[in-house]
Amino acid sequence: MQKRQVVVVTGASAGLGRAIVRRFAEDGASIGLIARGRERLEQARVEVEAGGGRALVLPLDVADAADVMSAARRVEIELGPIDVWVNCAMLTVYSPIHEMTAAEFQRVTDVTYMGYVHGTLAALEYMRPRDRGVIIQVGSALAHRSIPLQSAYCAAKHAILGFHEALLSELIHDGSHVRTTMVQMPALNTPQFDWVKNKLAHRTQPVPPIFQPEVGAEAVVWAAGHDVGRELLVGWPTLKAVVGEKVVAGWLDRYLATTAWEGQQTDEPAITDRPYNLWDSVPGDWAAHGRFDDRAHSFSTELWLRMNRNVLAVVGAGVAGLALGALTGRNGRRATMVESEMGRTVAREVTSAAHPRGPASGALAAASVSTPPTGV
Repeated sequence: MQKRQVVVVTGASAGLGRAIVRRFAEDGASIGLIARGRERLEQARVEVEAGGGRALVLPLDVADAADVMSAARRVEIELGPIDVWVNCAMLTVYSPIHEMTAAEFQRVTDVTYMGYVHGTLAALEYMRPRDRGVIIQVGSALAHRSIPLQSAYCAAKHAILGFHEALLSELIHDGSHVRTTMVQMPALNTPQFDWVKNKLAHRTQPVPPIFQPEVGAEAVVWAAGHDVGRELLVGWPTLKAVVGEKVVAGWLDRYLATTAWEGQQTDEPAITDRPYNLWDSVPGDWAAHGRFDDRAHSFSTELWLRMNRNVLAVVGAGVAGLALGALTGRNGRRATMVESEMGRTVAREVTSAAHPRGPASGALAAASVSTPPTGV
């Protein structure tokens, strides 16, 4: 019987973290669920167990290093050796810098950056002696390119990238088989826009184009199971932001100065009397999705191409082989045999890519190499 994968997810109760939990649960994983709010963690536990997985509810604030380390110890004892640790917990504040307080900057940093440090230290405590395991840092296009009105969050994501690069080099130096990567996300349709602290005049929104959190979850699970390198860029908008920052950073400064205010707000006035989650968890039946389902894409062509590039290479080789066979032996039996074998090879690879975990296997189950769906 195959051993259950043991996974820890921070920020597991809602948004992208909840989608990641659901996606790992599809594979029957045992999952340590970390977030501040017990109510939503219990709901996530029910979902995991309904799918045949195991779950351990660990209500805590990732800003507390001792609590994170204790949670890792409980996972090791109650679920087994940790195979994958996913750092996903985050906070942000929508505000011009001059209206921010030092306490708000500190709080966002404590959770969004130091929470990742605490999670990584806890994971390394158990992974390094075993010389195996995967640490996933959930990042953002904003780890490469900051935008106005989310200075604390952007700074924290930049800090995570710097921390991640240092860790990566140290693991390489040590010859360690512990693997780490940073999965950079595009704008996602999560509940954070209804509980974030907002000092702007209107309700906040993700900067379009928007993707469903399941797209990000699929990328995280893929990165956990495949060596994707130092970073996995999810979606064409993320790729554009990363490349744009390297090529035309000054132009982007001016472009965002004129577009970022409108791009991050809807036309609806801000709701000033609602609770926000900066200091405490906000109660409510929040799950993975936010209020932007009608605008969110459920598929990323760029991610699909990245996940299937080996198959596409085989298809390309098959096409080349067919052409070569036709040219060198158009009237011979050898050409026919070459064409048939190439065709069978391509068919096997395409079938494997389209159904990596069976006929109904998550967000990519319906995809095929010949006609990839559009959605970006």
